[in-house]
Amino acid sequence: MSDLPDTKEEFTNWYHLYSDSIFKYILMMINDYHQAEDLTHDTFIKAYKNLHTFQKKSKPKTWLFSIAHNNTIDYIRKQKPIKIFQEIFQTLKDSAPLTEDILEVRESSIELYKALSRLKSSYREVIILRKIKEFSIRETSEILNWSEGKVKTTLYRAIPALEKELLKEGFLNEKQI
Repeated sequence: MSDLPDTKEEFTNWYHLYSDSIFKYILMMINDYHQAEDLTHDTFIKAYKNLHTFQKKSKPKTWLFSIAHNNTIDYIRKQKPIKIFQEIFQTLKDSAPLTEDILEVRESSIELYKALSRLKSSYREVIILRKIKEFSIRETSEILNWSEGKVKTTLYRAIPALEKELLKEGFLNEKQI
């Protein structure tokens, strides 16, 4: 299969390959199952409509994640920040059982999820993309539209911030670091 699909069937293969991963990424960013489904759907509609702009400079997965990232950020910007924080805190109180069922084993740690939700968005984004979704520095910089240096620096700062959150909540102890 070439990087640029020639047929609807090939684009459908992209959907089958990447939709679950994109959905999980969006869900971790917004913590709303139904909205994450909608944004995932919107990502693929936008990708299909703009397929002619895909330039093979990146992998299809990177290009799709970039679209998903931009859709998610647009959604977050449209929401009232206070409403988003209220939803996050309410979900944390509910212990997020649905999230555990949806995310893969390594992504389903409630402690990690809670700690990630408390980080500023740039830290959360870079940790999710680099450490959970395992994108390269270059791919992460393309998705976030950052320089590679900014990705490295932000990740360098984000990891200690995450550790601090995990320590603060008692999910880690000093010996584990």
